[in-house]
Amino acid sequence: MASIAESWNHMADGNALIRFVDVNLRGAGQVMFQNNPVTGLLFIVGIAWGAYVANMPAVAIGAVVGLLVATLTAYALHVDVATLRIGLFGYNGILVGAALPTFLVVDPLLWLYIVLGAAVSTVAFLAVANVFKTWGVAALTFPFVLVTWFLVLAASAFNGVPIASMGPPAIPQAIAATAAAIPTDTQFWLDSFFNGVAQVFLIGNGVTGVIFLIALAVSSLWAALFAMLGAGVAVLIAVLFGADASTIQAGLFGFSPVLTAIALGCTFYKPSWPVFFYALLGIIFTVFVQAAMDVALTPIGIPTFTAPFIFATWLFLLPKENLAPVRHERAAQAVVGEKVAATKSTADKSASAEAVMAKGKKIK
Repeated sequence: MASIAESWNHMADGNALIRFVDVNLRGAGQVMFQNNPVTGLLFIVGIAWGAYVANMPAVAIGAVVGLLVATLTAYALHVDVATLRIGLFGYNGILVGAALPTFLVVDPLLWLYIVLGAAVSTVAFLAVANVFKTWGVAALTFPFVLVTWFLVLAASAFNGVPIASMGPPAIPQAIAATAAAIPTDTQFWLDSFFNGVAQVFLIGNGVTGVIFLIALAVSSLWAALFAMLGAGVAVLIAVLFGADASTIQAGLFGFSPVLTAIALGCTFYKPSWPVFFYALLGIIFTVFVQAAMDVALTPIGIPTFTAPFIFATWLFLLPKENLAPVRHERAAQAVVGEKVAATKSTADKSASAEAVMAKGKKIK
C-alpha cells in the first residue's frame, strides 16, 4: 500500500493545482533546508500561531503572500522545473513577507511593497546562485536579506511605508552592566531556547518554536537535533559573555545559530563526530557574528535578519573540507541554483534543500 507521502507526490505529479500547493509548501520548508510539504505546512501553522498571539495577523498573511508571489514569479520566468518543484524559489519570499509587516506599518501600500519584494527575491535568488556557484557554495537566505535590507532602508525615504518597530540610527554604546545581568528563573531559559528557534521566521513565541522543532523532526531528526543544539549553545554563549538578557530571552541570539547548525550539521555535511565539532564551532562563531553585526548596523538602524548565519556558514563551507570518516560525495559540492534533471521522483527525494542540484549545469 502506498504511503501518504507517495500518494501525495503522485497527486502532485498529476494535478497542476496540487502541484502548485506542493511547491509552495516545500518552499516554506526550505527556509530550514527541508524538502518536505508537511514541514512547510507546520512552519506556516507556527507563523500563524505566533502572529495571532502577538495580534499581528499581517505577518502571517504577508508570509503566505510573499511565498505565493515568489513562486509565481519563478513560474513566470520559466526557471528550471526540478529546482522549482523542490521549493527553492519560495523560501526567500516567505521571509520577505514575514519581515516587512514586522518592521513597517501595515497599510495598503505595504502589500504592494511585499509583492514587489517577494518578486524581486526570486530574481535575486537566480542572480546570487549564479554568482556563488563559482565558489561552490549555496545562496542560503542572502536574497531575502539583500532585498529586505533595501526595502526597509528605503522606507525612511517614503511617507507611504512608515516604520513601525525599527530603532532609529544611533551610535553604538557599551552594554550596561545592569543590562547584562542574567535572570536565573526557568522561564528565562525556556523562552530563550524556544524563541531562538521561532525567530528564524521573525516570530517571538515559544509555542511557535516547539511547532518548528516538530516540523523539523517530521522531515529529519538530525535537523531537529541540530536546531536544538544551535539554540541551546547560542543561549549559553550569549549568557557566558554577558549579552543583554532581554535580547537573549527574545531569541535574537539564537535564530542564526539554529540555521548554521542545520546547514553545517546535516545539510551540507553528513552527520558524524567530526561534523558535530565543526558545526559546534560554527554555531559558537555565529553568536559573535550576530553580536558584531548588531553593533555594525546600529548606526544604520536596520536589523541583521539572517545575515550572521549566511556569513558564518559561507565561511565554514568555503574550506570544502571532507569531514566524514570515509570519503563521500559531499552535499556542499552541489550548489543551489544549478540545473538538475527533472524526473518524476524529484519531489520524493528527502535530500536537503540546497544539496540536490547536479554539478556543472546552469539554470535556464
